[in-house]
Amino acid sequence: MAMIVKHNLTAMNSNRMLGLTTSSQAKATEKLSSGYKINRAADDAAGLAISEKMRKQIRGLTQASLNAQDGISAVQTADGALNEVHDMMHRLAELTVKAANGTLSETDRQAVQNEVDELVAEVDRVSTTTKFNELYLMRGSNNGDVARLSFETANTALEATFENAAVKDPVTNSAPSPLVNAGTGVFKLEVQEDTAAEFGDSPTQAGINTDDSDIAKNTTYSAKVIGPVGTGATPTYYVLVEETGADDPDIENLSVSELVKNINSEPNTFNPGTGAGKIKAFSSMAELTAAMKADYSKEIKTISSFYNKDTDMLELRAETFADMNDPVDVSLHVGADSSSDNKIYMNIAQLSSRALGINGLNVRGDTGDAATAAIDVVSDALQRVSNQRAALGAVQNRLEHTIANLDNIVENTTSAEASIRDTDMATQMVEYSNNQILAQAGQAMLAQSNQATSGVLSLLQ
Repeated sequence: MAMIVKHNLTAMNSNRMLGLTTSSQAKATEKLSSGYKINRAADDAAGLAISEKMRKQIRGLTQASLNAQDGISAVQTADGALNEVHDMMHRLAELTVKAANGTLSETDRQAVQNEVDELVAEVDRVSTTTKFNELYLMRGSNNGDVARLSFETANTALEATFENAAVKDPVTNSAPSPLVNAGTGVFKLEVQEDTAAEFGDSPTQAGINTDDSDIAKNTTYSAKVIGPVGTGATPTYYVLVEETGADDPDIENLSVSELVKNINSEPNTFNPGTGAGKIKAFSSMAELTAAMKADYSKEIKTISSFYNKDTDMLELRAETFADMNDPVDVSLHVGADSSSDNKIYMNIAQLSSRALGINGLNVRGDTGDAATAAIDVVSDALQRVSNQRAALGAVQNRLEHTIANLDNIVENTTSAEASIRDTDMATQMVEYSNNQILAQAGQAMLAQSNQATSGVLSLLQ
């Protein structure tokens, strides 16, 4: 072998082979430490492209499964609310059957009516407040506007009646238009002392038979009048309270209850009949609000009185029933792709009192006729609730099958993706050990190759 010093080809070869071994060992180390056999596109370009498509599908299907689970949660929320509505409907069925019985008096039926009114109001409240993740489930859709409630029907029925009694706008001093607040369904009425109303000294004014001298001397009334609330041809409501002024000692004063009874008797000066000037008198505000609720039961859900410190007057606050809405459409995306067959649609009807037909449910009267008619109304409403719950239950069953299918696809696609991307640890460890031995051998050979030219020095001595 020629003895040269400018080129050590043996060492160069050993160094090149050591570099290849070191590079291979680095890749083996990377695969073992990351768990992936594809850590960059260069590791397996085709495998990377295929596995990334699988990853996209896996991630999309996993989220689709979660979407379906959210759908089940929404369905269960609605079903839970409707379960309570069902319970209330069953109670209404009991009450209507009870009120239809001839053994009850008019007073008894009014007591039943009080509970009916509260249940109807609660059914309405449940329908308007039940929501899942800010989605109102049972408000329906108003011309495509989901969950928006309108009160045009109630406003049309009440606006003309209570225009003059509405709480005035402080700036314009005029009644609000519309009367019923378009966003809340609430309207407010002023209740003022009516000093112009006189039920006093004339016996005939209070509906008293002047031929009866014992009754005739009870003509001086001792009451104040609060109102009016209604106007025109509609009833004007009055609350009478004891007057604190001095009484005529020579006349026995008429009590409030007697005066209320006489004023409400027909015909008399204040109560000529059902036309203009019709008056309804009461001895308490609770009786007045109950009467107004009964007279406008199809439109007014609840009515109560309160003292407004800002206006320094007594006011009535009435809440009305909302208009009927179309069912709300809820779409659940249960696939990884954008195709329409990856959508599951469900409809949830508006189940307010008006939509169920129970607004103004009436069991009053001295006979059970109204209550008898109400039995069928409640039965129809109960069937609507049952139909909606059945539809929701069917959707829930479908979603459970959808979730099972999605999870199965995710599992199998993950298995396929793992076979492309994941490191076979046993095989890779064998390669790593082999490269480690080769690296040690290469280092030794490189050291020997670097000593091969040292023999030249013996010629220079």
